[in-house]
Amino acid sequence: MKKIDKLILKSFLGPLALTFAIAIFVLLMQFLWKYIDDMVGKGLDFSVIAELIFWASATFVPMALPIAVLFASIMTMGNFGEKYELVAMKAGGISVRRVMMPMAFVAILLTGVAFYFANNVMPVAMLRYKQILYDVTRKKPAINIRPSEYYSDIDNYVIRANKKLPDGTLQDIIVYDHSNGTTQTNVVVADNGYLQSSPDDHYMIFTLNDGYTYMEDASADNWMSRPFTSIQFDTQIITFDISSFKFDTSSRDFFSGSYQMLNVVQLDSTITDLEHRRDDRFQECNMVLMDKLPCFKLSDTLQTAVSKQLPIRERIKQLRPSKQNSVHQQAIFYAQQALNDVKTYSSIIYSENEYINRHYIEWQRKYTLSVACLLLFLIGAPFGSIVRKGGLGMPLVASVAFFVFYYVIGMIAEKAVRSGAMGPIGMWMSTFVLLPIGILLTLIATTDSPLFDQSFWSKIVSRWRHKIFKKQRN
Repeated sequence: MKKIDKLILKSFLGPLALTFAIAIFVLLMQFLWKYIDDMVGKGLDFSVIAELIFWASATFVPMALPIAVLFASIMTMGNFGEKYELVAMKAGGISVRRVMMPMAFVAILLTGVAFYFANNVMPVAMLRYKQILYDVTRKKPAINIRPSEYYSDIDNYVIRANKKLPDGTLQDIIVYDHSNGTTQTNVVVADNGYLQSSPDDHYMIFTLNDGYTYMEDASADNWMSRPFTSIQFDTQIITFDISSFKFDTSSRDFFSGSYQMLNVVQLDSTITDLEHRRDDRFQECNMVLMDKLPCFKLSDTLQTAVSKQLPIRERIKQLRPSKQNSVHQQAIFYAQQALNDVKTYSSIIYSENEYINRHYIEWQRKYTLSVACLLLFLIGAPFGSIVRKGGLGMPLVASVAFFVFYYVIGMIAEKAVRSGAMGPIGMWMSTFVLLPIGILLTLIATTDSPLFDQSFWSKIVSRWRHKIFKKQRN
């Protein structure tokens, strides 16, 4: 490897790693901001949160890589141009195309890495991420009874304590027990008490001291009389089922069938099965309609009353008015049933088509996000050499603008593919739009075209201004 290649790679790999880490961090912060309410106050172990963050970060890698390549290529070539290093390389006989070669090699390598990651690592990461996130959101918040507040997170119970001592003892306690339904309300008042969990952590034992239990029965037999009972106790124990407060790991099989957890081979197999099932729906719909449409079996009365050689309309005219009305009503009934069946099957087939399209989208996404690394490099490197601005300011703004443009086009195309307005090839719409821009920028940068040179356009404007002024004088 030549020294110039080492210099270029050293200048490129540093911003690449930095931008990749920043992109992962930003996407992770967006994830945490979205699900922070589902994680706070549940007493989760640090290992659970760390594992969730790890797998969530892994799912962001295919999107973060293209951003990193784009930003690093703009910044590297911009720094070379701003510090006149690019001019020195050209003076030494090294073309812009030769300068871009080491970075292009890295971009091609990252394209392969991105596809391998999206096809092999991403399904596993998405499976673990979805599983842990589901378990975290399903877990109820940890029991935390605060003084002078009503605590209602335990099913069928509402607890209030006026004071909480440092050792956890509660004082002046009121417990509203709705476990027997709305027809019987029990109220327990105690001087003090404390909570402790059972050895298996499935139950919470609430020990109450020095209090009363008030029971009012408003069931159907006692609706009018509403008998009231008061019981004094020295110690009373209430057991709460808190299995929903415990963090349990769900089965991976529950999520493993989703299209996001499949690789390319599995997606191909699944799409084939889903298309066969959709075709079976079509056949089933045709059989149901053939069975119910009145044009194929009008009525036994009509078939036996008149000659079968006449057209259907003529056969109906030969019947008595009462029979004609009966045939019309029967035809309307069959038509309404057929219309309802068509609507039902249309809704089912539309849903199945949308589900199949989601598999196609995921299949295409594994390739589009990988090719995006090379595509955005073809835009970033020549753009940086043209504008000749390094640092963080301009490269950051330009990379965000290009990537947002790429992402918005991709989202519009994805919605069109999901709804069936476009075929699966529509997932490449962003590539088809940006590829000519990348080729044009590369040609301009490698041929030293003055298209983006400010002095070039200034001369043209001055020339036209001079011509216009000259015509006005004449």
